[in-house]
Formats: sequence, structure tokens, C-alpha cells
Amino acid sequence: MRQKHTDDFQPAGLAAASGAFRIGDDLPVYRLGFGAMRITGKGIWGEPEDRDQAMRTLRRVRELGINFIDTADSYGPEVSERLIREALYPYGGVVVATKGGLLRPGPSQWVPCGRPDYLRQQVFVSMRRLGVERIDLWQLHRIDPDVPRDEQFDAIAQMQREGLIRHVGLSEVTVGDIQAARGHFAVATVQNMFNLANRRSEAVLDYCTEHGIGFIPWFPLAAGDLARPGSVVDRLAKKYEAAPGQIALAWLLQRSPVMLPIPGTGKSDHLEQNTAAASLRLTGADLDALNVI
Repeated sequence: MRQKHTDDFQPAGLAAASGAFRIGDDLPVYRLGFGAMRITGKGIWGEPEDRDQAMRTLRRVRELGINFIDTADSYGPEVSERLIREALYPYGGVVVATKGGLLRPGPSQWVPCGRPDYLRQQVFVSMRRLGVERIDLWQLHRIDPDVPRDEQFDAIAQMQREGLIRHVGLSEVTVGDIQAARGHFAVATVQNMFNLANRRSEAVLDYCTEHGIGFIPWFPLAAGDLARPGSVVDRLAKKYEAAPGQIALAWLLQRSPVMLPIPGTGKSDHLEQNTAAASLRLTGADLDALNVI
């Protein structure tokens, strides 16, 4: 069935403290979401080692007020989407975004495939696995360098016109890619790697902020050596009595109003810790200290 969404929603749960964002100007979500890649097996392949734990984590997502979940047909492959439906369907206002455009030859292997017929097939199988007649947010997982990008964009635009996709997003793209895609459809979100330790997509984030495009930073918790003992992150974690990952998430949320972090985990206690970062507010001086490291 097609999922219904109201124009507004009442704050509930820890995630509400992160603030709200409207994907495509009409799909409201809380800004701190959940990435559902880690509920699969090792190498993002097969079933989770602890299926009960994975299911508890997914059900805890709703209890914590998180109403934005990011997944992909390639996670498992197909395992993540299937478990999400089993744990949370009917979704009741939880937006489940998914992605397509990668082949999975084996564990930890990812191969772009942007053939129009393949993209269309993956939209249909994602709809079937998630139990929906339309995907609220479907994202091109990667632009396939072996297929003209306009052919990929044309295929996506056609699926949107047919009502298979409500909003369209892109992943791991440049500003030029976004501008080219906007000639075919409205780009609602962009999902690029971005965190304290890796800010190579700064120009993309600034473009998204300027144009009201949701920016979904994947691998948001990475701090690397920035969290070593005695570092700025370590000092702030002690100051706020928080985990380094919570400092990283708080920094992301305060970096831009279009930022939609999706920290992923397969454990409910880690999920709770991540979600608690929604209410953490760093001072201007602390933000400056993180910005310059």
C-alpha cells in the first residue's frame, strides 16, 4: 500500500531534538536518522550474525522517534530491506529511503551498474521487498561511469513521472553532477561521505545548503586520529560527558540546517547512544575548534 504522511508531525522521542527537515519540501523527517547497512552480515553480505539483535535495533528506531531510515537494495543484498519491512511495516510515518545502482558480486564488493533496465528492475524489487507502491526517496547509489549519466537520469525521471518514486536523491556526486541531474528531475537529497576527518565534499554540502537539498553524510561517526587522547574531540567528549561519536554527530547537525546524519549500527545500545547526540549543543567556540582541526 502507499504510505501516507501528514504535512507536520508532533515531536516524540529523542530524535526530535535534532530538528526537522522537509525532503523535497513536502516530506518531513527528523534530521537525525538511521543507516540500515550494519544490520546485515559481515562484508554487508547475508544475514546478520545476531538476527534478534538486529530486529530489536530496528524496532528501537521507532521507539526513539527516528522517522528517517536509509537503506539500499545492495545491503545484504536485499537483507536490509527485508528486515526493515519485517520489523516496522506498516511504517506509520517512518520514511524508508533506499538506493539502487550497484551490483554485489560477493562480500565487500560493489560494482556500479546504471543501465536503465537494471535501475528500473531494482526500483520494482525494492518496492516489493519494502511492501510499498511508491518509494518516498530513491537514490542512485553511484553514477555508472560506463553508462552516459543522462541515460541514467532519464530513466530515473521516467520512473518518477510514473509514480514509482516520490523524490530522487544522488550518492557520491560532484556539484556538476547535481547540476546535470537537476535538468532531469528535482534533486531532493545528496549522500556523500562527510565527517570530522573527511571533508572533501565541503563544496557539495555548501551547494546543498544554498539550494535546500538534504545532505546525507555517510560514515558520519568517523573521527580517526582526531579522537585520540588529548585531542580537541577527546577534550570536548570529557567536557560534555559524551562519547566521541556523539561530538561528531553534534558537529554535523550544527554544521548545516540541511544535514541529515544516518549513523548506522546493528546494536540497540549503540543506537541509543547515537540518538542522544540529537540534544547535544556545542558552543560557538567549540564548533570553531572542531572546524579548524
